[in-house]
Amino acid sequence: MISAEAWADAQQLWDFQQMNHEARPCSVAVGLGSHDLGVADTTADLYHQGMAPLIVFTGATSRTTRERMPRGEAEHYRERVVELGVPESVILVEPKARNTGENIRFSRALLEEQHIPIASVLLVSKPYEERRAYATARKLWPEVEWVCASTPTTLPDYVDSIGDPRLVIDMLVGAQQRLMIYPRHGFMIGQKIPNSITAAYERLCEAGFTSRLVHETADQP
Repeated sequence: MISAEAWADAQQLWDFQQMNHEARPCSVAVGLGSHDLGVADTTADLYHQGMAPLIVFTGATSRTTRERMPRGEAEHYRERVVELGVPESVILVEPKARNTGENIRFSRALLEEQHIPIASVLLVSKPYEERRAYATARKLWPEVEWVCASTPTTLPDYVDSIGDPRLVIDMLVGAQQRLMIYPRHGFMIGQKIPNSITAAYERLCEAGFTSRLVHETADQP
């Protein structure tokens, strides 16, 4: 049973992760691979709205996706958006990235190999990782403009859609930890983190929501 206090702290982290960018037309949409097919659905919606003429899906598999997405996250995303009416001709697949840093670096390399000029990127992620994705992207590809997007939803509705409350809160805590420690390792730009967010994060750690934490010496963004 998750306490009301833990839910309140999780809501704070959720709200902090939201960048609240307004979607606008960009050179390309990059959908970050994960366990959540909602990223693919949102990318398809944005394509149909005319927000990007080209899509890159990036992601191999992880411990949470190897069974559900055996062909790789990016490939499953591609299949999903084709079902939703996106032409295969506008989709590029990057199948090797295993973390957010590799998502950005490998997507950039793929686009450069294709000689596609990029001025702006619509970065589509899970709702609770917008800020983490943005901070990573700004660090690794600072020459372009980044616009963040994710499925418009609330924390309770998102938890219901995933069906695993503890996993979602663990992921929120892990994303917040990375915002706090990865700038020191050069993986992200630094950002101001309010004391209230740090306190909420620490309380959730004390409550045991720690399965997605990394060691300070970790070298995987």
